Amino acid sequence: MLFGNLVTFGYFCDKLAVMADIKAEHSKQRDPLSSLKWASREERTRSEYLACPIRQVISRFGDKWSLLVLFLLDRNNTGVLRFNEIRRFMTDCSQKMLSQTLKNLEQSHLVHREVFPEVPPRVEYSLTETGRSLMPAITALIDWGKEHFNDVVTDRQ
Repeated sequence: MLFGNLVTFGYFCDKLAVMADIKAEHSKQRDPLSSLKWASREERTRSEYLACPIRQVISRFGDKWSLLVLFLLDRNNTGVLRFNEIRRFMTDCSQKMLSQTLKNLEQSHLVHREVFPEVPPRVEYSLTETGRSLMPAITALIDWGKEHFNDVVTDRQ
């Protein structure tokens, strides 16, 4: 079912790009997508990728560590974790990678970073409203993963 939804999402993104072309042709304003028919295949593909809201949103938290960070912040009783508390749960993630992941999630408005003027400085991370609104979808994905783990993670022969 998930694969079918991803195919549908890709189809949806392709149709959005075509609709943007049609709208640009009828519009008096020049839209960057309106020149796609004259662009090379690589330029068209890049423009279609940039115009796809699903790809753009998923790319913000679909990497190796972001989902785990979001899940940890959601499952914590207080809803707030310090950097080293997160790192303690993610022992296979380097300090640099965790720092970069948290920075990316903050830039995507999914995580809030609060710095307290203390010595040594104290920094706490929590989910934003946008991040909290994403959690039901992530929880559903985790539940699906638990249910279908053996079907998906098998040796290919």
